Amino acid sequence: MSANDTMPDVRHVRTLFLSDVHLGSKAAKADFLLDFLRCHEAETIVLVGDIVDGWRLKRSWYWPQNCNDVVQKLLRKARKGTRIVYIPGNHDEFLRDFPGVHFGGIEVANQIMHVAADGKRYLVLHGDEFDVVVRNARLLAYLGDWAYDAAIAINMVLAGVRRRLGMPYWSFSAWAKLQVKHAVNFIGAFQDVVAEEARRHDADGVICGHIHHAVIQDIDGIRYINTGDWVESCTAVAEHFDGSMELIAWRAPIPIARGDRIASARAPEAA
Repeated sequence: MSANDTMPDVRHVRTLFLSDVHLGSKAAKADFLLDFLRCHEAETIVLVGDIVDGWRLKRSWYWPQNCNDVVQKLLRKARKGTRIVYIPGNHDEFLRDFPGVHFGGIEVANQIMHVAADGKRYLVLHGDEFDVVVRNARLLAYLGDWAYDAAIAINMVLAGVRRRLGMPYWSFSAWAKLQVKHAVNFIGAFQDVVAEEARRHDADGVICGHIHHAVIQDIDGIRYINTGDWVESCTAVAEHFDGSMELIAWRAPIPIARGDRIASARAPEAA
């Protein structure tokens, strides 16, 4: 079913979080996302990185009409009063040079602290900056907090240098997914590291993307939320007006994870 077959019911929420759309990649489910955006209105939309796949566009230009439609839909929402915050990831890292700048009403920020309606504080970031921490977890644990801080700083500096030299970002998470027996261990380690970063910021939780693994769960008292992606899972996170968080799977009406709430969403069937 397409959005044109029937008039979609519009759900109103306080905040939407979505990431890893990878517009410019042939794998991006832009039509699914457009349908999702038509069916949801929010006071704030936070784009949690890798919305545009700059890596693939640099190698081979691919920008069909549905990619334009998604961008135009977001810009129209911004013009109508929705606050939209764009937190760059590693695939759209060129935007990290423009924190605080507004493009067409869309605000760029490298990370934010989101205060939910129930007063809980969530650190919101993409998550790629922690690849180096996960890869060297044992050494960093031995060396202590100063090494942790240094590793994060070095990783960001090296990413910037590689970007300016025209070199691609090397992602441990992408590599780990190719090593099936290590993938689960990587996801768990990534979640632990990101949750600990939220604790360091005195936050109640963290909202991130990057590893394309949608989930809402508690990790040692920190609410860990990963928004998933729009390449395979087609997921997003909605904050309701009472501050509760819902993981929405915008495809077949089958719940995919346990969180505060789970949506069984109307969506087009995958081809």
